[in-house]
Amino acid sequence: MARPASTAPVRAAGSAAPQIRVERTDEGIVRVAVSGTWTRSATLARGDEALRAVSAMSPPGRLQVAAVDLEGWDSTLIAFLLRLHAAANRAGIPVDWEGLPDGVRRLVELASAVPERAGTARSGERASLLAQVGGWAKSMVAETHDTVRFLGEVVQALVAFVRGRAIYRREDLVRTIQETGAQALPIVATISLLIGLILAFIGAVQLSQFGATIYVADLVGLAMTREMAAVMTAIVVAGRTGAAFAAQLGTMQGNEEIDALATLGIPPVEFLVLPRMLALALMMPLLYVYGCFIGLFGGYLVGIGLLDLGGQAYVDRTREAVGMTDFAIGFVKSAVFGAVVAFAGCQRGIEAGRSAAAVGQATTSAVVSSIVYIIVIDAVFAVLLNIMGI
Repeated sequence: MARPASTAPVRAAGSAAPQIRVERTDEGIVRVAVSGTWTRSATLARGDEALRAVSAMSPPGRLQVAAVDLEGWDSTLIAFLLRLHAAANRAGIPVDWEGLPDGVRRLVELASAVPERAGTARSGERASLLAQVGGWAKSMVAETHDTVRFLGEVVQALVAFVRGRAIYRREDLVRTIQETGAQALPIVATISLLIGLILAFIGAVQLSQFGATIYVADLVGLAMTREMAAVMTAIVVAGRTGAAFAAQLGTMQGNEEIDALATLGIPPVEFLVLPRMLALALMMPLLYVYGCFIGLFGGYLVGIGLLDLGGQAYVDRTREAVGMTDFAIGFVKSAVFGAVVAFAGCQRGIEAGRSAAAVGQATTSAVVSSIVYIIVIDAVFAVLLNIMGI
């Protein structure tokens, strides 16, 4: 026989406010009746008693949910019922939804039928520092293994290309060259011009104290040819082209197009990655040369416009300070940077998961990895050049 709960049902102000009544029976059944208007605009009942009653149950038992004088509802009611369902699941208690309207019952059953995504629930216990360090180490080892494996596949594809046996479409290579080369000229020009202006301003502030503003040409020339043109162009391309590679391949991975290529006997690395790496490795040196001259022009504008230097004197000083060795260093750097950016973007895209969120994560990871690789490789170049005395 049912007996009312010891506490009064939760009520909100107003005749149509949502109400909850909890009853317990001697057979171990808990009945929860909802009534009123369950919408976001109403002052809602929390339902703490109902949740406590369900959590305190133990098998064998049963939870029955019914609607009595339910005047209106929206997702607010569904959210409350799902909380009841979660509490019943934790207690191992079956739930009877037969007393609910058809629409409410179908939505609750549909929502409760979808399993919770792994990794989204908060863990009640926080891992120890040692466990966190161990997990980080394991992830680093796994990532290093994936990177080395992908690098091996790329090397095999390059060997097949040199031997003339690589499977790819020349149309893809030409289109990628256009996308990574000509279409990147405006942004490279803008960044390089601003970098040249900034370097000239910074140099002028210091050198003008010694009456040596003419050496602004040396500063801008050496900085642009040896470092800034190559590094800044690579970073711009990483954010523009490397992210695009990751998004394209990640979307293909989600659509199972890469699996389809493998099923047809077409190596995905040769067909998809090889044209992109070749195109970017070829275009980056040209973008470097273009950006380098634009940056030198930016320094020239500051020299003749604000520092009252003669145009011919600035050009002559630049020619004396900058040699072909400096251009060669930047040229080689840019080619390596182009290959690294394409490698990082394609790797993240190929290894992306099969969801829209995974594509976004792959794109972000591609940009971050590319920038880290660029800075690390540039540091290695600096150390080697210093040892060689160049």
